[in-house]
Amino acid sequence: MPSHANIQGGKAFGLLKEQQRQKLEEINKEYMEDQKYRDEDDLPEKLEGFKNKYAEFDLNDEGEIELMGLKRMMEKLGAPKTHLELKKMIMEVTGGSSNTINYRDFVKMMLGKRSAVLKLVLIFEDKANSTPCKPEGPPPKRDIASLP
Repeated sequence: MPSHANIQGGKAFGLLKEQQRQKLEEINKEYMEDQKYRDEDDLPEKLEGFKNKYAEFDLNDEGEIELMGLKRMMEKLGAPKTHLELKKMIMEVTGGSSNTINYRDFVKMMLGKRSAVLKLVLIFEDKANSTPCKPEGPPPKRDIASLP
């Protein structure tokens, strides 16, 4: 099924998503076989996480995260950015070669030694999700005398 076809939900949408996941999986296999990343701890788990995170924010379903997808990602992470900041983040990740982030650039950034702003935010989100910051349940009852 060509990617330029007019696809509208249902079974066709599921097929398109499956094709995209297969493409991302092929790229993951390239990284698994790359000598440069062989010594990376938990590489298969990391790549699987990157694939899921990337697919979640690929809004146009073309295999690239564009400005609005990045905007949505940053808002969901609780760190909304201006369009200028988002453009700067894309330039940092792609090296100025594109206006969108493809999956290879995304994985390179996440596995690379450089600390891109986007990488730091995504790592922070993973740590924030693993440990609850807020106490659960209703707040404790307070009386008027304890208020400032």
